[in-house]
Amino acid sequence: MASIDRNEKGIALVIDRNKRLLGTVTDGDIRRAIMSGTNLDQPVNVLLKKKKESPYSTPVTAPVGTNKVTLHRLMKENVVRQIPLLDDEERVVGLVTLDEIFPDDLRLPQAVVMAGGLGSRLKPLTEDIPKPMLPVGNRPLLERTVKQLRKSGIQRVNIATHFKPEKISDYFGDGREFGVDIQYFSEDQPLGTAGAVGLIEKLDQPILVINGDILTDVDFRAMHAFHLEYNADLTVGVRQYDLQVPYGVIETDGVQVKQVNEKPIYSFFVNAGIYLLEPNVRQFIPNGEKYDMTELIERLTHEGRSVISFPIIEYWLDIGEPSDYRRAQEEFENGRMKH
Repeated sequence: MASIDRNEKGIALVIDRNKRLLGTVTDGDIRRAIMSGTNLDQPVNVLLKKKKESPYSTPVTAPVGTNKVTLHRLMKENVVRQIPLLDDEERVVGLVTLDEIFPDDLRLPQAVVMAGGLGSRLKPLTEDIPKPMLPVGNRPLLERTVKQLRKSGIQRVNIATHFKPEKISDYFGDGREFGVDIQYFSEDQPLGTAGAVGLIEKLDQPILVINGDILTDVDFRAMHAFHLEYNADLTVGVRQYDLQVPYGVIETDGVQVKQVNEKPIYSFFVNAGIYLLEPNVRQFIPNGEKYDMTELIERLTHEGRSVISFPIIEYWLDIGEPSDYRRAQEEFENGRMKH
C-alpha cells in the first residue's frame, strides 16, 4: 500500500531476483482484499495466490516498444489502467499507465458537493456560517474539498447550497481562482443527496457526489477506475468502522455456555458520503423532491442495477459533531492531512 501511494500509479509490481514479473498488486486489489476481510499484515504472496483463483489471475503485459494505440486497446479490452513492459527475457523494464497515454480516459468531468446542511449539531460554530465553510487550519473545509477535486482532474464543481449561500458564493466566486469552474444551485428546501443531482441540467457522463462536511484524501481517480472496472451504475464509498464491546460476550446454546469472547471487536462498513453515479441513474431520481442517496440505493438494488462498494483506505473524517471538528484541527496541526 505504501509503494502504491508513493509511486502514484495505482500499482506495485512483484518481481523475483532476476526482475521477472511474479504478479501485480493494484489499488483495486487492495480494496477488494479489505472488503473480503483479508488480514493486510500477511505477506504479499498470500494476495497473489488469491488472485490466481480470480478473474485477475494473470497480469496483462506488453513487450517494451509497443505503440500507444496497441497499449490503449489492451487496457480497454482487459479493463486495466497499467501495463508492465517486458524485454525479450520477460524482465520488467518499464510501466505504462492509462493516465500517461490517454489522460482524459479516467477524468471525471464534474462533481456535486452537498453544502446546504444547517450543521445544527455544531452550533454555535454554525450559527452564522455554513458548516462546509468552517476553517480547518488556515482554509475552509470546502476549499480543501474543491482542491482535492481539482487534483483528481475534475474541472466543473456544482455546489448545492441552502443555508446562507452567499457565504459560499462570495468566497469561491466562479471558481477560476481555485482552478475549477464552479456552478451553484440553491435548494429552497433540502432535497437530499440524490435529489440535488436531479437539478443538474446536463448529465451525460459519470458524476461524483460528496457531502460537504467530509474531510478526505481519497483518490477519486482510483474510485472512478474501480467503478469502470465493475461497470457499475452506482459506486458507494464505504469506510471500515470497528466497534468494541466493552464486556465479555457469552455465546450460548440454550442455557449452556459454549464460549466467552472477551471484549470482542466487530467490524462494519459504513456509508462514507461519497458516490459515483452513471447518467442512467438519473431516471430513478424524482424531480424536485427530497430524495436521499439511501433511497436511491434501495431502488437501484430492487431494480437489479449494479451498486458496488469502494472501501476508502485514505484519510477520512466526517465532521458532524464538535468532537470531530476538534479532531480535524488537531490532525491538521499534527500533519496527518495531505492537502
